[in-house]
Amino acid sequence: MKQEYDERNHDLVVGINDTLVHRDQAGISPFDSAVQGGDAVWEGLRLHGGRIFKLTEHLARLRRSAQALAFTTVPCDEEIVQRIRDVLAANAMTDDVHIRLTLTRGVKITSGMDPRLNQSGPTLIVLAEFKSPVYDDSGISLVTSSVRRHRPDSLDPKIHHNNLLTSILAKVEANVAGADDALMLDDNGFVAETNATHVFFVKDDVVRTPTTRACPEGITRETILEACATLGIAVEVGDFSLTQVYAADEVFVTGTMGGVTPVLSVDGRPIGAGRPGPYVAKLAAAYAERTAAEGTSVA
Repeated sequence: MKQEYDERNHDLVVGINDTLVHRDQAGISPFDSAVQGGDAVWEGLRLHGGRIFKLTEHLARLRRSAQALAFTTVPCDEEIVQRIRDVLAANAMTDDVHIRLTLTRGVKITSGMDPRLNQSGPTLIVLAEFKSPVYDDSGISLVTSSVRRHRPDSLDPKIHHNNLLTSILAKVEANVAGADDALMLDDNGFVAETNATHVFFVKDDVVRTPTTRACPEGITRETILEACATLGIAVEVGDFSLTQVYAADEVFVTGTMGGVTPVLSVDGRPIGAGRPGPYVAKLAAAYAERTAAEGTSVA
């Protein structure tokens, strides 16, 4: 799986605080905390028919993450939503759009890790791109990475932070192995998530997914669990081993950028019949129905 350049994004306008600027002219200070140390939080949003699905939940997670990192100020939701509206209007965007929302600690008065060097408030970046779901809905392959997810006492995954090196290193391994993405384990060897998505598997008509001990509290993950409850599908959340994933009837992954995507193989082992199964089809349809009908109007 490789994302491709979309010609529709040639002249994108990007929002940096209250300024709108062409993508080729957009500038972030070399003293910004995101540049200095990945000191920022982010959210991925998707625009469906002029609406953003679960925008309130995304902004709440952004705020929780910023508070956990001790940001002294965080823009109010109304300000953030207005900045999103400004960027979407400038790009004439209403659908098939992915929005990367980044909030950094801001610009430092001099280089250094000390947050007291940040005295001008946070930097808010709104990057909206025309971008269809990035995974092939006919199915993808995974390979298990040697890179483990952080322990909660090391770098709590509930902080949706910009320090994504573990995911990048895992993705490098997947690229080298010729797989679409990397399956990542926690420090105890249980399945956590992939480098970019949450993992579900089906066995004996039960949909199972790992806890969020070693992965973010995914909003698409939450939506799929809600869909299972609505459809009367049995669910189990817990610690699961690779062996259980290998023996699954179906495996699929979820995320805002890609939606719901079947997994056809893990570490070279075919999953089930080696083709998308009925549960992923049913849940993908339920997810598509909700995202098409619900959300906050922004465009």
